[in-house]
Amino acid sequence: MSDKAILEIDGNKYEFPIITGTENEKAIDIKALRGATGGITTIDPGYKNTGSCESAITFLNGEEGILRYRGYSIEELADKADFLEVAYLLIFGELPTQAQLDKFHGDIKAHSHVDEDVKKILDGFPKSAHPMGVLSSLTSALIAFNPSSVNTDSEEDMYQAIVKIMGKFPVLVAWALRKREGQPLDYGDDSLGYVDNILKMMFKKPNADYVVDPVVSNALDKLLILHADHEQNCSTSTVRIVGSSHAGLFASLSAGINALWGPLHGGANQAVLEMLEAIKEDGGDTKRYMAKAKDKNDPFRLMGFGHRVYKNFDPRAKIIKVAADEVLNALGVDDPILDIAKGLEKEALEDPYFVDRKLYPNVDFYSGIIYRAMGIPVEMFTVMFALGRLPGWIAQWKEMRNRKEPIGRPRQVYTGENHRAFKAVTER
Repeated sequence: MSDKAILEIDGNKYEFPIITGTENEKAIDIKALRGATGGITTIDPGYKNTGSCESAITFLNGEEGILRYRGYSIEELADKADFLEVAYLLIFGELPTQAQLDKFHGDIKAHSHVDEDVKKILDGFPKSAHPMGVLSSLTSALIAFNPSSVNTDSEEDMYQAIVKIMGKFPVLVAWALRKREGQPLDYGDDSLGYVDNILKMMFKKPNADYVVDPVVSNALDKLLILHADHEQNCSTSTVRIVGSSHAGLFASLSAGINALWGPLHGGANQAVLEMLEAIKEDGGDTKRYMAKAKDKNDPFRLMGFGHRVYKNFDPRAKIIKVAADEVLNALGVDDPILDIAKGLEKEALEDPYFVDRKLYPNVDFYSGIIYRAMGIPVEMFTVMFALGRLPGWIAQWKEMRNRKEPIGRPRQVYTGENHRAFKAVTER
């Protein structure tokens, strides 16, 4: 294959270099297109064919079902690493030594205290406020309590900003839940591991000790790892483009949370449970709903099956299916919604229509089941997604700033009115 692409417009030919990534991905470098052609740009709604950056963080091959963080397969990381190790890997590029991991966790714990005045902001929200709106607002509010800008040329400044948000973000997540549930706020326990402490902050009752269930902790740890990064998706691209204006880390993360909130992105696992609730209210007949899903004339849409990126299978779903089975067995939850979910899963894995089209249950399907079994309300599902995605967002922001990427400024093709003369209001 040539290392150049030739574009011909109105008889004029223009050459553009082809760059190749380490996994042999090829891209036409069109940085010089507009200048070389006298103003011609490309148009690519949704940026499905446009690379916004070069990145060394995550490799995703949807056709073959491959997901790797910094070169490590998601299967091996989910099996052998914990979430904090994966967070360190994504942010700093290598798996930590024990000493590095201990320091990272210790520094995170040292920065986990959230200013008491943040409670006043939380008190201003009604209990009915969506936890994602609460989380976004509180993350943005952290800027007021940490007003100095991060010197991105200083490794120490960058490190301090990272451990601050890694320490405070789980507290905000837990507070968003406890606000909704009417529970007193919990500050956690420094003697616990990162994920165990999250569970305690979320679920400890004021009149009882909280004992971490190792099956639940393991499942949450895996879920957070599986959601930790996913290449240049909507929320990650948002974090990078907001950060490209030299907005700070907390502001960029808050923007990412808002992007994740949408039902086409992080809200997908919430949509799964809402679908299951609707099926239950309609009698719970999974076979009938699978038939509806196959009927092109039926508006019903099966949520949590297939994936817009993975054309074969979602590698994360294979991992989390095992954890879902373990959680359901360990907790012995008697829930008709979960029974419906298992029925849909069985139908999809055996029905030739779904098998032939590779419409397998995806990570959103299984994560919703696990969160439901844990007792996490459906409105909190996307918040849990954000908790997992935090290190990926940080890593992407850090990479973008370290590489001194230019401010994001997409072009457009104007399709509005041509020049018009202004008319006074009496003449319109």
